[in-house]
Amino acid sequence: MSTTTNAIAAPAPGAPLAPTTIERRDLRADDVLIDIAYAGICHSDIHQAKEDWGQAIFPMVPGHEIAGVVAAVGSGVTKYRVGDRVGVGCMVDSCGECEYCLAGTEQFCVKGNVQTYNGVGFDGENTYGGYSNQIVVKDAFVCRIPEGIDLDVAAPLLCAGITTYSPLNHWGAGPGKKVAVIGFGGLGHMGVKIAAAMGAEVTVLSQSLKKQEDGLKLGATDYYATSDEATFDVLRGKFDVILNTVSAKLPVDAYLSLLKVGGAMVNVGAPGEPLSYNAFSLLGGNKVLAGSMIGGIAETQEMLDFCAKHGIGAEIETIPADKVNEAYERVENSDVRYRFVIDASTIGA
Repeated sequence: MSTTTNAIAAPAPGAPLAPTTIERRDLRADDVLIDIAYAGICHSDIHQAKEDWGQAIFPMVPGHEIAGVVAAVGSGVTKYRVGDRVGVGCMVDSCGECEYCLAGTEQFCVKGNVQTYNGVGFDGENTYGGYSNQIVVKDAFVCRIPEGIDLDVAAPLLCAGITTYSPLNHWGAGPGKKVAVIGFGGLGHMGVKIAAAMGAEVTVLSQSLKKQEDGLKLGATDYYATSDEATFDVLRGKFDVILNTVSAKLPVDAYLSLLKVGGAMVNVGAPGEPLSYNAFSLLGGNKVLAGSMIGGIAETQEMLDFCAKHGIGAEIETIPADKVNEAYERVENSDVRYRFVIDASTIGA
């Protein structure tokens, strides 16, 4: 028999989220049942609940930044035991057979990875995310949250953490490297913390200086306002890596001018309209304009271990379930420092 659990769902595109109940499947041999403690609110939750990114599945239970404790395991599970602290990110399954799955980059599964919510599993069932009391997930898509990171500040690491860690890791952020982070929000503040812990010299590029004190406190060496045209003259040719965390249309050529020869600008934000650039902005300096999408499960575990080693968690504001709609409005107004996290014990209370 399936298990009924309390949840918060969007009943239709753009509709306010409301309490509901959903069914979680019976444990299969390779499944883990997790009592969810905290679920982060990612801006992509809002985009999908509003159906900004194409046709979606409703009712929708968002949430792919999940931290909790193992409540039960299937008969074939040996990696986890009841009581273990665990997390679940943006995907809950993949084919496990294609070249990308075998390489540990399940996010690029040829058959398509199964999203934690607003997805359809290989069994044909819709997926529901972390705004709920419990979730059932295949053990291969569960990560261990190390001691040293509280579950509330760990939850956003399962998306915001890996989304910034993976490109910084791939493009070699570290000692002797200069990294710029565009935007200082839910993703940007994690990018600053992680790049600084990797040993890079970090600069924040934000529209204004209103968060400068926070940026410097969290690991940035410098903080510049991009609304000041002089910024692009002062910083020309300075950076090895630019991590673009914003989902807005930017003057790409201006930012490419800030790269050193051979430098890379990596996009993790997803703007709703195309970005344009002049090819000579790349050709003139062997520069790279790249993208990055979360990370595989092994790299996500690597990120969690790295964050535990360096004492890194998200900067959060914890809210009860009945404040979710208010939190959505505040995220859209950039009124959060820097991630909302839902206390799952209040769902259905």
